[in-house]
Amino acid sequence: MERREDRHPARPPRAAVVDRHSGGSARGRRQQGPRHRPDGGGSVKPSQERKLSRAVQRVTATALGPYQSAVVRIGFGATWLLFLLSEIRNRHELYGPDGPWSWEMGGELIADNNAFSVLLWSDSTLWFEFVYGVCVLSSLLMVLGWRTRAVSVLFMVGVLSLQNRSIFVGDGGDNVVHLMAVYLVMTRCAQVWSLDARRAGRTSARDRTGPVLWSVLGALLFVGTVLGRTDGDTWIMILFWGVWTAQGLWWAVNRYAPGSQPRTLLDVLANLVHNAALAVIMAEVCVIYATAGWYKIQGSRWQDGTALYYPLKLDYFTPWPALSGLLASGGVVVMLLTYGTVIVQVAFPFTLFNRRVKNVLLVIMMLEHAGIAVLLGLPFFSMAMIAADAVFLPTGFLIGLGALVVRRRDRLPAGSAVPSQLRRSSEDEPRTLVG
Repeated sequence: MERREDRHPARPPRAAVVDRHSGGSARGRRQQGPRHRPDGGGSVKPSQERKLSRAVQRVTATALGPYQSAVVRIGFGATWLLFLLSEIRNRHELYGPDGPWSWEMGGELIADNNAFSVLLWSDSTLWFEFVYGVCVLSSLLMVLGWRTRAVSVLFMVGVLSLQNRSIFVGDGGDNVVHLMAVYLVMTRCAQVWSLDARRAGRTSARDRTGPVLWSVLGALLFVGTVLGRTDGDTWIMILFWGVWTAQGLWWAVNRYAPGSQPRTLLDVLANLVHNAALAVIMAEVCVIYATAGWYKIQGSRWQDGTALYYPLKLDYFTPWPALSGLLASGGVVVMLLTYGTVIVQVAFPFTLFNRRVKNVLLVIMMLEHAGIAVLLGLPFFSMAMIAADAVFLPTGFLIGLGALVVRRRDRLPAGSAVPSQLRRSSEDEPRTLVG
């Protein structure tokens, strides 16, 4: 339901703005009285109070960035899904119990660094195939946005389990996926462009799938805890039980006390957690670019403008030798690309204060990662970075992109109608946790 106070926040009692010429009247003195601090420290401006009130109300009443969080969800889900499918022939060598990095060696490493991986619960090939299948399925469901609150936890478990099982086969893109998989658990990333949003837009019978899924996951979590499969994984198990309990509480309050104060409180807490996680994602992207840029500045090859030349001459990074050779033959082009990379990475965090400059650099960085995917043969690294960059895309652009997709879809043969998921203003932001 729309909340009118989003546009017209309620003014506190006796907080009306008083005309400066009415200060001598009794009414003016009564209205101005509460403005002064008891300790004589001066007065608080009404405009500052209104701004603070609006900021607090927006952060608590709205899950900010619904389109940006949806793009991040789809981007990282698609990146991990395509990676798993592309390596399905090599899955046993990469993560299986009989691979070069054996199950025993993986267990010793996990015992030393206290990482989390369900693949080390058993050395059975059947268990490995089951876990790999769950990883593929959870990635697909993340892209579709089906029961995202539960699926996001499964997605995180799959990412952590595979990557921690064989940490020596990853690259920088895997590190980004690793971090974002944890952050996405805390976000309300299925408000738009998801099956959850489609289901929320329809009036249907009582939800039966959610409680069943919650019960099954709770039973699996209980069995894993009782069997002692969580030694050294205290933090991840606390997270699992916390999320599981919170979802059960959410369902119970939403089922038996809709519209109540506890329901409103849970909604506010969910918005706060989402907004905090979204801020962490943005900060993480800035840290990635800032550290990459400043470390490059310290390298002699980046200082003399030749750093790009060397990977273009390595067989491992030349899927298109002719194209790489053509690019490497131009000294001026290599120098411009080398210096341009450093400048863009160092400057990007500072451009967040200027929307236009930020959008320009955002396009440049996405094109840069697309070039890395083609020239250096690192498609999944590039997809992960582009998905992370998407958190800074303008809302207007994303709304237009969604409208374009809807128009394209309407030209296809007629099928079942899909309720609109586009919201034109912040007043239409959802007040409930979807999925």
